[in-house]
Amino acid sequence: MEAHIHQIAGQLQLRPAQVSAVIALLDDDNTIPFIARYRKEMTGGVDEDQLRQIAERIEKARALDKRRDSILAALIEQGQLTDALATQLRAAQTLTELEDLYQPYKPKRRTRAQIAREKGLEGLATLILQQEKSTASLEQLAAPFLNDTVTTLEEAIAGAQDIVAETISDHAHVRSRVREKALKWGLARSQRTKDSQDPKGVYELYYESEFRVDRLQPYQILALNRGESEGVLKVAIEIAERDWREVIEAVFRINPRSPLAAIMQAAMIDAAERLLLPAIERDVRRELTAKAEAHAIQVFAQNLRGLLHQPPLAGQTILGIDPGFRTGCKLAVIDPTGKILATGAIFPHEPQREWEKSLKTLNALINQYQITLIAIGNGTASRETEQLVAEVTRRFDQVHYLMVNEAGASVYSASPEARAELPDLDVTLRGAVSIARRAQDPLAELVKIDPKSIGVGLYQHDVDQGELSRTLSGVVESVVNQVGVDVNTASAALLTHVAGIGPKLAQKIVAHRDQQGQFKGRTALRKVSGLGPKAFEQSAGFLRIRDGENPLDASAIHPESYAIAERVLARAGLRAQSPLAQREAALQPLKAALPQLADELATGLPTLTDIFDQLIRPGRDPRESLPAPILRSDVLSMDDLQPGMVLNGTARNVVDFGVFIDIGVKQDGLLHKSRIPRGQTIHVGEVLEVVILSVEIDRGRVSLSLRD
Repeated sequence: MEAHIHQIAGQLQLRPAQVSAVIALLDDDNTIPFIARYRKEMTGGVDEDQLRQIAERIEKARALDKRRDSILAALIEQGQLTDALATQLRAAQTLTELEDLYQPYKPKRRTRAQIAREKGLEGLATLILQQEKSTASLEQLAAPFLNDTVTTLEEAIAGAQDIVAETISDHAHVRSRVREKALKWGLARSQRTKDSQDPKGVYELYYESEFRVDRLQPYQILALNRGESEGVLKVAIEIAERDWREVIEAVFRINPRSPLAAIMQAAMIDAAERLLLPAIERDVRRELTAKAEAHAIQVFAQNLRGLLHQPPLAGQTILGIDPGFRTGCKLAVIDPTGKILATGAIFPHEPQREWEKSLKTLNALINQYQITLIAIGNGTASRETEQLVAEVTRRFDQVHYLMVNEAGASVYSASPEARAELPDLDVTLRGAVSIARRAQDPLAELVKIDPKSIGVGLYQHDVDQGELSRTLSGVVESVVNQVGVDVNTASAALLTHVAGIGPKLAQKIVAHRDQQGQFKGRTALRKVSGLGPKAFEQSAGFLRIRDGENPLDASAIHPESYAIAERVLARAGLRAQSPLAQREAALQPLKAALPQLADELATGLPTLTDIFDQLIRPGRDPRESLPAPILRSDVLSMDDLQPGMVLNGTARNVVDFGVFIDIGVKQDGLLHKSRIPRGQTIHVGEVLEVVILSVEIDRGRVSLSLRD
């Protein structure tokens, strides 16, 4: 374990003591958000991203140790474990190293080499490998190995050569070095398979392509993999002969004076072509895929984080529209708390074409409920519906509209969660409610949907689904706990992601709230069945209680630190109940003396700094500092766009080759990565000022650059 701690510390540029403390906290069932926020003194201020990396790496290290122990046990059982091999196995630092060392001893299906060994040809194979100078002829050397099952010289040589080939292929150093060369100098070639179907030319770039393996981009790897799985492409990794031959010959030397030299030469070629190179190709493809998938998952995670961080639109009465053609546009009006005020449907498009009737319906709803914002789902018929809404908003000065990413709304609408939450609504109307609530509070609504269904990544269906789910769940957990959750209004779906709670306990909290009424303070949470001391410790600081018995319950200050918070307030002549307007002026003089105050109060400076910030701005939502979504009152079309035009746009999807930006027309514009200044990071939901570079109406393409 000590070796792993030092290795992880070196990789993450942390002190071993920090890594050791984090592992101890994780092993004691502390959650990552809790450790990051409330155990800074113990970890030396390790941030949440580093915590997740430590957790991931120690898990892999323990899995490596488990596999190492399994291999050692198997070798002992086989009677094959030597001191030298045991030393090599214990020194191996990767799973690949371990498997390379174990390869010669690994139980295999009945290979040609095993059949040859059963025929008694191991001795002749040893002679071939030794390559000793001899005056004996080939026939004389092979004669002792002829028997009832091996009756000819040719059969003896062929069998011994099979053993030699497998020995060469299984050699740990040979495998390792050839793999290294393949990963650096190998060529990935792809070609279109005969009679394959690719009507849209999705894989046209790869019909006849060649890439050096170490220069393949993650999206290229995933595209090649998908093209191959769909039967459109054939992909192969080519390793130059010089790269594998010099590695083999450095370990298995040929003696020109040996009568067995030619057989050794043939065995080398057979080992490479039949056994080694196909295995290395599989290894290279596996490693490339793993790296590409890890990259794609991280891109998806970053995009999801940006989407969840979009600021809520407080104080708005919102009309949500789920657009459609034949089935009409479903409507739902919600008040500023998310309560449903009205639902309905309009049919402005083909085949009904009730345009004027739909306008009257929208006008009536706006007047009746004082609607201030219309949220339009961005799916089928969205831009046609936008034309209708734009015509309405021109008549009202205070009404704007917003295009909302509706990915996953249909999945949620048909889910058990939606049926439980909106039992009296038809499944189609639930989608309109979800769209309206997404505009009102994206985080609270999006947590109800499987993150994989939100659609802010690239090739998300081609990557390891288990790893994708774990990573995205971590992102949701991170954002939810950074923002905090009002325990008296939150859905079970939102409470599920609070540190230390989970799905079952979330349901119990909601059930207790429904039966007993709103929680008056954090301590009341202890009365929830199943919420024990550990769950309370982990979750309490992330749960907010507005207008409760103790004003500190509305902050991110943990109950374990209330006594310290009250002493800080007392030092400033305040109480927890003192108006916020008084706090900042009274507390500000203490800010410069925080280090001395930390010593006096016997608490850590990081914790005291957090307490101080929360006393001034209790329960501050980090999303408030981000720019609000773009609200529109009129519609643009592709015909309106001209090169040089400057527009505000919203980043909808960030991928390897650039950023897709919603600029208010049917097609998102592409800001190519070459036009993003080095070092600048763009997040999903970010509002950007962009310049139109070119418009291709026939191809539906808009090229953008950032405004200088």
